[in-house]
Order: sequence, then C-alpha cells, then structure tokens
Amino acid sequence: MRVVAGDDFTALFRDFKRSAFRLEQRDEYHAPDEPERIRKFLAGEGYDVESRLAAPWWQMIHQATSEEGKIVRRVRVVTEPHGDYTRYALAGAAVNIQGGEDIRYLPRQTAQTLRLPEHDYWLFDDQLVAWMHFDDRGALIRTKLHRDEATVIQHLEWQATAWENSISYDAYLIR
Repeated sequence: MRVVAGDDFTALFRDFKRSAFRLEQRDEYHAPDEPERIRKFLAGEGYDVESRLAAPWWQMIHQATSEEGKIVRRVRVVTEPHGDYTRYALAGAAVNIQGGEDIRYLPRQTAQTLRLPEHDYWLFDDQLVAWMHFDDRGALIRTKLHRDEATVIQHLEWQATAWENSISYDAYLIR
C-alpha cells in the first residue's frame, strides 16, 4: 500500500490505460474552489459551466475519453431527498458527462441494501484501488493505493454491483 496526494493523485488520471471507475459515497465534498460556486448556484445564478469547461480536471478527462478512448465511469450514492450539495452536483454532472464521463446514481437506501462499502474509491484498469480518505468537512486528505488481489477483487465486485443497480443520469433526473 502506498499513500498519495496532490500531483501524485492527479497522475493516476493521466496514467491509467483503459478505465477508471469511481464510487462516491459522501453527501458532500469540499474543494477549495467550490464554496463560491455553490453559493451562486443556490442563490439562483445557475451552474458556472464556462469555468468548469476550462478546469484542468474537465480538460484531462475530456482528452482521456475523446482522444485516447479511455472509459471514465462513476456511481454517485445519494441521499434522498437531496441536500444543497447534491442539487449542485446534479447540475454539474451534465458538464462532466459532456467531458466524457458516464455518471449514474444510486439511492443511498438501495446502496445500503446492496452492502456497498461506505468509503469512496477509484478503481483504475481493474487492478489499482485508490481508497480515498476525507476530513469531516469532506476535503480529501489522502488516498491509499492498493494492488493486492483480495482488495482489488472486492472492489471489482462492488463496482459491478453498484453499476448494475444504478440509474443513468437522464433517467435519474426524470424520476
């Protein structure tokens, strides 16, 4: 196991070869650039699409999916009814999807029934688990990388379960 943060974590998204999958379990995350955007969104000013399209994350994922043919998928476990952050994230998902991600939703009650893990993780190329650790506010503090077979197999099983039971973005919006 190795611990990564910052640029070392970002490098995982440049270096994967075929696929990246994310399971999101938190109802709220805290990134330094988000509070003002969330405030504006909640004040009725809409989602700031232009700044997201120019963001390094969006550019990197768009290049990986559109130019390099890589697959980036995520399942967001959401509490219903939605809180402010989830409403904001739902609006932003359309931008991520435009960038090439395939995002699906899974109600928290269903996720609990399926016995999915309570932690967030990325799974790269079906062989590297990046187990994410957050502080109480939802800021990412470190990521532990796991390559051992048992951990990878368990996370592959959770990925399959989450994906098979989740709902596409468009279908989730209309339900």
